[in-house]
Amino acid sequence: MNKATIAYIVSAATLLVAVWLGVSIGTVHIPISTFWDASDTTATNILYKIRMPRVILAGLVGASLAIAGAAFQGLLKNPLADPYTLGVSSGASVGAVMTLFFGLSIPIVGTYTLPFFSMTGAAITMFLVIGFARLVDRSMKMETIILTGIIFGSFLGSVLSLMIALTGEELRQIIGWLLGSVSMRGWNYILMILPFVVIGSFILWLNRRELNAMLFGEERAHHLGVNVKKRKFMILIGGSILTGSAVAVSGTIGFVGLVVPHMTRLMWGSDHRHLLTLSFLNGASLLIICDLIARTIISPTELPVGVITAFIGAPVFAYIFYRQRRKGAM
Repeated sequence: MNKATIAYIVSAATLLVAVWLGVSIGTVHIPISTFWDASDTTATNILYKIRMPRVILAGLVGASLAIAGAAFQGLLKNPLADPYTLGVSSGASVGAVMTLFFGLSIPIVGTYTLPFFSMTGAAITMFLVIGFARLVDRSMKMETIILTGIIFGSFLGSVLSLMIALTGEELRQIIGWLLGSVSMRGWNYILMILPFVVIGSFILWLNRRELNAMLFGEERAHHLGVNVKKRKFMILIGGSILTGSAVAVSGTIGFVGLVVPHMTRLMWGSDHRHLLTLSFLNGASLLIICDLIARTIISPTELPVGVITAFIGAPVFAYIFYRQRRKGAM
């Protein structure tokens, strides 16, 4: 049994355990027999109407952020890169906060007005960032893309700050959304994010070999037969789709896309043929566990899951940064 096979087995088993814990543990304990025994109506309703959609949504959001983070770290050749590097999440956040700030509602989409405007904000930001980067530098060097993302992210951050400063009654709701949560979303939110997860992940998976080639530099990848400009564009689009859709349904949840790909790379290697899929599985596991902690640690009060990921992620981020600096000094 080779290393990759062991990695898949361990990651899949960890995800199954995380799902089992996520649906079983809570204010009301749900025994595993409830899955096939519907005689306990209360337990069945809690399982299928509250716990299961919450766990699945947490898994999809965590998986999206992790696989996008793995792709961006490979593309930028920087283990400190994450899905929020391009400012797409800021665009999604502005769309959502504008919805809350102005009390917007579209009759056609109803209760999904917020994720609709959030995804729209993410899409507009993605095309503006890529468009501006191409305008400045036709070859779209990574330095240009990163700086463009920082520019747009900073501007959109100031727009967010302005709306928060001007808000009144909606402040608690806005802050709660920005901290990140998968609570009380339901099956419809899963159906909303699922197509974007499938499309975005598939785009990145199609470019797994090209990501390996780009680890040696764009010029070397070009000599190996990679259409660097086209592949770079596709990876940026795929990662942005995943990031925008995740932020749209859950708010801003930090560190998952930074920590999971880096730790997966340390444990199982940097081959993107396996790294992308393993990051997907491990990202889902991490956010399911973090959400479980968020809703049980001070039960019956719930914490935003973004708070838990920050508590876990910040020390790991510090370790990654320290490790990179030490490596650079040697």
